[in-house]
Amino acid sequence: MKQRYMKNKLAALGVGFIFAIGLGLSGMTQPRKVVGFLDLFGAWDPTLIFVMIGAIAVHFLTYRWIRKKDAPWFSESWHVPTKKEITPALIFGSVLFGMGWGLAGYCPGPAITSLASLDSRPALFVASMLAGMFLFKLADKKMKFQK
Repeated sequence: MKQRYMKNKLAALGVGFIFAIGLGLSGMTQPRKVVGFLDLFGAWDPTLIFVMIGAIAVHFLTYRWIRKKDAPWFSESWHVPTKKEITPALIFGSVLFGMGWGLAGYCPGPAITSLASLDSRPALFVASMLAGMFLFKLADKKMKFQK
C-alpha cells in the first residue's frame, strides 16, 4: 500500500512538472497574457485559446482510452466527481476565483509555477490564495458551506 502511495505521489509530481513546463513554454505564467485574453474590447490576446485547444485535444484523445481500464495506473479505483447540482457556494466560489484570476492575472497553477521566478507578485498571490483557503476552512466549519 505504501509503495502505491509513493508511486501516486511521484506520478502527480511528474505530471505537475510537465504541466509547469507547458505553462512556461506557452507563456501562460505571464499575467499580461491572461489579462489580455480577458480584455475583449481592448488589446485582446487570443493565445490562451490555443493553450486551451491543446489541452482539450489531449484530453479528448486520451480520456476514452484511459477510462476503458479497470483502474488508474497508480490508484485502486477511479475518483470521478458525482455531484452535478449548482449550489450557491459553487457560484460564489466561481465568482471569487474569476475575480482573482482577472485582477491578478494568475490562476493557481501558473502562480505556483511562477514562484520559481522569485518575483514578489506570484509569491503575494500564492500567499493570498493560501490565506483565503485557510479562511474558507474556518468559515466552512462555522457556516457549513459544504456537505
